[in-house]
Amino acid sequence: MSFALGAAIYIVCWWIVFFMVLPFGVRTQEEAGRVEPGTPPSAPARFNFAAKTALTTFVAGIIFAGFYWLVVVSPFTLDDIPFLPRFEPPSANR
Repeated sequence: MSFALGAAIYIVCWWIVFFMVLPFGVRTQEEAGRVEPGTPPSAPARFNFAAKTALTTFVAGIIFAGFYWLVVVSPFTLDDIPFLPRFEPPSANR
């Protein structure tokens, strides 16, 4: 796996995990009991970007490490999955 491919896969994993982590622990202004004028009551009362970014980086790193092991290190290939179709290279006699 090249560095560019690995970086692209990690970035895609990071963004997917980031959007999954965003709603964790969010309290709305209405739940907190203090709504700032000019904002909707459903707006977050406090957004901790650093904690969400750190958690996202950690979880995406674990997912990418598993993917890297599966693709590069493990002895398994796509041919080991029984329900995938087999693609044979074209024969040279044609």
